[in-house]
Amino acid sequence: MSACADTQLIGAYRWVADDPRFGGLSGVEISADGSDLIALSDRGTLITGRLMRDEGVVTGVTDMRIADLLDRGGADFPKNDGDSEGIAVGPDGRVFVSFESVHGLREVDEEGVATTPLLTSRSFAGFQKNSSFEALAVDADGALYTIPERSGRADRPFPVYRYQRGEWDQVFEIPRRGVFLIVGADIGPDGRLYVLERDFTGVGFRSRVRRFALDGTDEQELIRSGLGAHDNLEGIAVWEDDVGLRVTLVSDDNFNWFQRTEIVEYRID
Repeated sequence: MSACADTQLIGAYRWVADDPRFGGLSGVEISADGSDLIALSDRGTLITGRLMRDEGVVTGVTDMRIADLLDRGGADFPKNDGDSEGIAVGPDGRVFVSFESVHGLREVDEEGVATTPLLTSRSFAGFQKNSSFEALAVDADGALYTIPERSGRADRPFPVYRYQRGEWDQVFEIPRRGVFLIVGADIGPDGRLYVLERDFTGVGFRSRVRRFALDGTDEQELIRSGLGAHDNLEGIAVWEDDVGLRVTLVSDDNFNWFQRTEIVEYRID
């Protein structure tokens, strides 16, 4: 594994909103030009908005809209089925959401209504409750990649599953490095898989970002934050401006008053 020396923190914006549904952000996607955001909460809501920037640094979110995720009949998901964690927007604009309690994916429309049944596999049946598909990414061909938060053992690598053409397969594994658990993923404009990981120490959070080629090789550690530098970062989006690659991260405040919802951005080599 190699490390990336040229990583720079651009800024961290504290995002607040009055809507009681706001919070718990577990996934994020950023438009190709860095101006529009779609975020996902772990309580079954989609949040869209437009990012305000000053010299490239996020200073606010305007035109915010919140929509509840609904099943194909237009009803709220049962509580145990609505633990939405990862989001990916395909090259054709289709939106997919991953769930960590029912172990699978759903496609949703722009209003948050599920347009497919749960896309799952019998091989997921042994996953731990509340610890499966936190991370979801999509490649340039529309194939979806998802990774469970926990691998089952501290010495067992994380499996990476792919869904394409209606079929599931396991394409490679990501080695576990220390105590970090996987909470987010994205495939950048460079075609590589970026993985966000978290460690909770009991008094604060540490975060790490690694990236891989899409066959699991060429592992690089890009970001490792100090304890308490950021809140509970769970969502990651990788995009490119006129300077180079950026990583946008969002935090899950767990709907606690003593935590904060952040939009954190780094520049990477």
